[in-house]
Amino acid sequence: MEWFIKSSVIIQALLATLFTYGVTALGAGTVFFFKNINRKILDGMLGFAGGVMIAASFWSLLEPAILMAEASGGPAWLPAAAGFLAGGFFLRLVDRLLPHLHIEYKLQDAEGPKTNWGRSALLVLAITIHNIPEGLAVGVGFGAAAAGIPGAGLAGAIALALGIGLQNFPEGAAVSIPLRRDGMSRSRAFWYGQLSGLVEPFAGVLGAATVFYIKPILPYALAFAAGAMIFVVAEEVIPESQKEGNEHISTAGLFLGFALMMALDVGLG
Repeated sequence: MEWFIKSSVIIQALLATLFTYGVTALGAGTVFFFKNINRKILDGMLGFAGGVMIAASFWSLLEPAILMAEASGGPAWLPAAAGFLAGGFFLRLVDRLLPHLHIEYKLQDAEGPKTNWGRSALLVLAITIHNIPEGLAVGVGFGAAAAGIPGAGLAGAIALALGIGLQNFPEGAAVSIPLRRDGMSRSRAFWYGQLSGLVEPFAGVLGAATVFYIKPILPYALAFAAGAMIFVVAEEVIPESQKEGNEHISTAGLFLGFALMMALDVGLG
């Protein structure tokens, strides 16, 4: 029976992250209709993605981690704080160790170790790094719901997958359209755009499996995913959305994304 529950949760996490990957591919598919994207629209969409990630980090990840720690009788703040900081530190380490290029930056502005990789590979790798904590968060959310963790439920996990999926649409477009503008064919630009989201199903399955096989560290895992997502928002999403002077538009997008994710999580959860 226990094996069946584990398998069902992993399948649920896989299906949910295949959905989030599919929305990334859908966003990348806009390259077949547009060669350029208005910078104000892009910045608004990036702000929206940041707002979704911030809201999901608290309601879907940190709050259940705190409630679970309270139920176990230990310090409620410790797992959330330690896991949150560990998630941010891990993403910072990945940032330094892997070469990558952020949206709308020139090739010479690539971060991480020096490499001969082209712009397309570096851009895809940057978005892939962003997608790891998102897939992990969805997987852990489904695992926590199945394990009966206080504050975690199936509806909340579905809401998290929906929110992550929504904010993946602009990420897919933000990879494929700049590559098309640089002269790449539509099909190749789409290929690279959808490729950036392919890591999410793998991370989702890993997150769901972690809940059952390493259950004692679950509050830390939830907070870890939250810290990783907040690092991405603070380090990449918000600065990129305001790089061209569209602060008000990106901020409005952030508020909209936050409110929508909060409504989904609270309303469905």
